[in-house]
Amino acid sequence: MSEVIEGKATRRGRTWVVHIPEHEVYGHGRTLRAAGENTAAGLRLVGVTAEVAITPVTPELERLRSDEDAYEAALSETVAALALRRTTLRDISVAVRVPTTRVKLLLAAGGTPPTTARDNEQDPQSSERAGPTRRDT
Repeated sequence: MSEVIEGKATRRGRTWVVHIPEHEVYGHGRTLRAAGENTAAGLRLVGVTAEVAITPVTPELERLRSDEDAYEAALSETVAALALRRTTLRDISVAVRVPTTRVKLLLAAGGTPPTTARDNEQDPQSSERAGPTRRDT
C-alpha cells in the first residue's frame, strides 16, 4: 500500500462525498474518516489497493487556505526584512510572535543568514574607518 491516491471531498447535506476521477470511484460517509474508508473499499472493488488521502473542499476552507498562504508569505517577508536590519533571532521571534525555531526555518528557506549577538557588536572594519587607533601608531 505504498501508493497514495488523492481525492477531494465535498459536503452534501450531512455526508462527505469523495470522488477519485482517475478510477471513477466514489465514496461517502458522515465523517471524513468513514468517507475515506468507503472510498478505499470502492478502490479495492476495481482492483486498486492504495491509501486514500482526502482533501475537504468547501468555499470556506478554500478561503481559509488562501488566508493561510497570504499569512505565510507576509511572515516570511517580515522575518527576512528584520534579519536584513540585523535584528537578533530572539527579537524577530518576539516581534512576529512565532518560536525562534520557526524563525530559523523561515530564514533558512529564504536564504538570509541568521543574526547572532556577535553580529550586533561593532564591526572591526568600521573602527578603522573612524580614524587611527593605538594599533596604527
